[in-house]
Amino acid sequence: MSESPKSQRVAIVTGGASGIGLVLARALAADSYSVVIADTQNAEAAAKTLCDEGLRVVGVYADVTKVSDTENMVAHAVAAYGGLDVLVNNAGLFTSLTLKPFDQISPAEWMKVMEVNTLGPFLCARAALPALRSRGGGRIVNIASTSQLKGAPFMLHYTSSKGAVVAFTRSLARELGGEGITVNAIAPGFTLSDGVLAAGMEERMGEVVRRLSRSIQRDQMPADLVGALLFFAGDGSAFVTGQTLAVDGGSVFL
Repeated sequence: MSESPKSQRVAIVTGGASGIGLVLARALAADSYSVVIADTQNAEAAAKTLCDEGLRVVGVYADVTKVSDTENMVAHAVAAYGGLDVLVNNAGLFTSLTLKPFDQISPAEWMKVMEVNTLGPFLCARAALPALRSRGGGRIVNIASTSQLKGAPFMLHYTSSKGAVVAFTRSLARELGGEGITVNAIAPGFTLSDGVLAAGMEERMGEVVRRLSRSIQRDQMPADLVGALLFFAGDGSAFVTGQTLAVDGGSVFL
């Protein structure tokens, strides 16, 4: 990635209008990045909220499963801010899912999860590549999950999709390393995001999942992911690629 000041660097955060994505978008903007929030709901409203805080943010509608939307998302970043340096693949299906045995998951539900959680990062990275290349390098940060490291039951479609995100991260890092583009993943534990709280998932998961299985025995909040993101997005990680960093209070060790 070119050694331009952060004030000239541009980041896209998919699924950035709420929950973890909004926290990550705000953190990048507060760290002097110009940020594009891409989402299927409330992208412009979320961007306005951050702009009212004095941050440089725009919003754009983007369904990450649609080629045209992902290409428009990148074009929007280039038009608004002149380029792209960081892609954060955060958009994913989780809070809308119901815990159930795998034989009760319909093929249609399985495919929907795979479309958003695996096809989405692929299409976004594919769309972003020309813009990253034009900057002489960049960063791709994928949001995975520690559920796939634990083999979490009753959400086989979700855990399988996040395992695929880790594999995607490693293979893409091999392909793009020679171009100065690093590809890394952050694997959160069960996080009390807005969506999780609205769906009441924290009660269904129980205290063992939320706190007692962790070395640091407290609930995980979206803000706990900020440090890892800023590291992977910045110059300090220039020689780090293909890695998955578990940020879960020490529930799993890689």
